[in-house]
Amino acid sequence: MAVTDEAIEKIKEMITQGRLRPGDRLPKEADLASELGLSRSSLREAVRALSLIHVLDVRQGDGTYVTSLEPARLLEAMSFVVDFHRDDTVLEFLEVRRILEPAATAMAAQRITDEEVAELRAHLELIGNAPTVEDLVRNDLEFHSRIASCSRNVVLGSLLDSLSGPTTRARVWRGLTQEGALTRTLMEHNAILDALAERDTEGARAWATIHILSIEQWLRKTLSEDREQAEG
Repeated sequence: MAVTDEAIEKIKEMITQGRLRPGDRLPKEADLASELGLSRSSLREAVRALSLIHVLDVRQGDGTYVTSLEPARLLEAMSFVVDFHRDDTVLEFLEVRRILEPAATAMAAQRITDEEVAELRAHLELIGNAPTVEDLVRNDLEFHSRIASCSRNVVLGSLLDSLSGPTTRARVWRGLTQEGALTRTLMEHNAILDALAERDTEGARAWATIHILSIEQWLRKTLSEDREQAEG
């Protein structure tokens, strides 16, 4: 094991064993290095690495602290990594969304409040019946993010937020090229919202599945046609 990796593992162990808790300040660098049997340089590299993934927070002039370790904060690092996806993996991201998003929508149907339903309806009405593709995609991203929040599952909501980025360009592309895509998206949004308002768990799950599957099927067909043209 590399020295820096060993240092990371030892700090991780201190946190998972409860010797360091969220919000705690780490001992001084010299003291911690001595306690863990590490060089100060390897400890410094480990702290830098753990700060990049939001496990530690280095405050200039004040010391190093354990972050809140809340899922949303930790999964920000995943969102950063996901942004480096290749175009040929977008279908895989959609497949993952098709697994997670219907589950989140079904959970939201059980837990959403009347006030949240009204806020979602007002959000959909913001863009009217003939939005631009860009406005619809922005509205779509926010719509699904709010529904995920209504699931009351922070981990699931954070995962879905981190996965939404790679599919944004595909949604814009579809809106620009597929006839009727905007109308269909608006209809599906309203169907999802109606199911949420009725606390229809399975209806919400089904409409969320249909919504994502329609994008996935379109993209799969489009990529296949592009490959055939390239080979021909």
